Amino acid sequence: MQLSVEISLYPLQFEDFESEVWEFIKRIRTYSDLQIVTNGMSSQIFGEYDAVMACLNKELKTTFERTGTQIFVCKFLAGDRSSVNE
Repeated sequence: MQLSVEISLYPLQFEDFESEVWEFIKRIRTYSDLQIVTNGMSSQIFGEYDAVMACLNKELKTTFERTGTQIFVCKFLAGDRSSVNE
């Protein structure tokens, strides 16, 4: 089963918050079996359900361990929505 996720990270610690956001994006981009699209507001992750969830499980935990309390806002949609036309 395919999964599409839109995710945004909002650091609660304001010192160098942009570097924490970019660090998260760099880490999720290392998963070669996922398609990652990033814009100024969020990142979208597309791929096989188990692979997407394994990525999120690991990288959310890593972010929390590295930086303390952060806010992640996520939207989950079954299916591959990477090529939806406007």
